[in-house]
Amino acid sequence: MSRIGNKAIAIPSGVKVAVDAAGVTVEGKAKLSLPLPPFVAVEVKDGNVHVSTASDDRKASAMQGLTRSLINNMVIGVTAGFKKELQIVGVGYKAQLTGKKLVLNLGYSHTIEYSVPESVKVVVEGPKITIEGADKQAVGEVAAEIRRFRPPEPYKGKGIRYSDERIILKEGKSVG
Repeated sequence: MSRIGNKAIAIPSGVKVAVDAAGVTVEGKAKLSLPLPPFVAVEVKDGNVHVSTASDDRKASAMQGLTRSLINNMVIGVTAGFKKELQIVGVGYKAQLTGKKLVLNLGYSHTIEYSVPESVKVVVEGPKITIEGADKQAVGEVAAEIRRFRPPEPYKGKGIRYSDERIILKEGKSVG
């Protein structure tokens, strides 16, 4: 039995949740939808969303918890949104936004152009890149893709890192 899946999701004011055969749709500042996985039923009553299972097997319980978490993230996304911050560390490393393209100079012989998806907003302020959006998965994926262009290296810490990430630096060669 899923502990997380049994919790009800409170629907804040200004948010509409609709359930049909295709899946769940949440509307607020943005509109997000989720196809329903098998073994799971969703219903809205008394200002709450309830997720239940068709059977008591392990797979159904896992799907119940997963579906409840995804719907909860959708509700949070359309009310407050999600945000990730990246920092660029390194001499000569920089980023700039031109239209819907993020242009990165990361010490390679060429610049890197990254097309920003429509569902995500990117803001560049000096060495800091802020990624915002209603879809938690999309925000996290864009941040991970940008970080992948130049992950922080362990000797000087140069590269792109999350703002709350701590890099443990290795000691260089010792003479002797």
